[in-house]
Amino acid sequence: MSRITVLGGTGYAGGHIVRAAAARGHDVTSISRALPADQVAGVRYVTGSVLDDAVLASAVADAEVVISALAPRGELVGRVRPVLATLAGLAGDAGVRLGVIGGAGSLLVAPGGPRLADTASFPEAFKEEAAEMSAVLDDLRAREDDLDWFYVSPAAGFGSYAPGEATGTYRLGDDVLLADADGTSAISGADLADAVVTEIETPAHHRRRFTVAY
Repeated sequence: MSRITVLGGTGYAGGHIVRAAAARGHDVTSISRALPADQVAGVRYVTGSVLDDAVLASAVADAEVVISALAPRGELVGRVRPVLATLAGLAGDAGVRLGVIGGAGSLLVAPGGPRLADTASFPEAFKEEAAEMSAVLDDLRAREDDLDWFYVSPAAGFGSYAPGEATGTYRLGDDVLLADADGTSAISGADLADAVVTEIETPAHHRRRFTVAY
């Protein structure tokens, strides 16, 4: 059993991770701005703003693994990168493992590039978000301390608009977008969460990014 804290634990990705981790017997704390209407039994729900350094410090204090499922939307536009830089410093000092749920935009569409976010088909509305989460990955890769981090890029078709089902069967990759024979890149919230909790239980990606897709 691991002590896991999930920032953004009531959002789409974070909520799935919280449920999966609790179902597999982990000690889970969710931190979000508001309490969810439906709470998972056994999970501690804490309210607070990640813009408050004291909240970030508390997230690290009692955890073995901290997962960020934050997205640069709303009040967090342009602020996730500095928040995660602060969190990474706290986690490194405390010897806590850090996992970051990013996006697909920074994945390469083929070995050598380009990035998905730089292709003509990538929606303009999401380019700013993709750029910030790509910068978060760059920051983690540039760290010279001993922080044990991993960064997860879901498939391109990931989100509440395409919830899918829990299959327990998916593929892992590295920096190149995964797609099926028809060119579809997708993963359900439940299967992404399964991959994240499996990485916590059996660490395989140290200071590395991985992607998850069918």
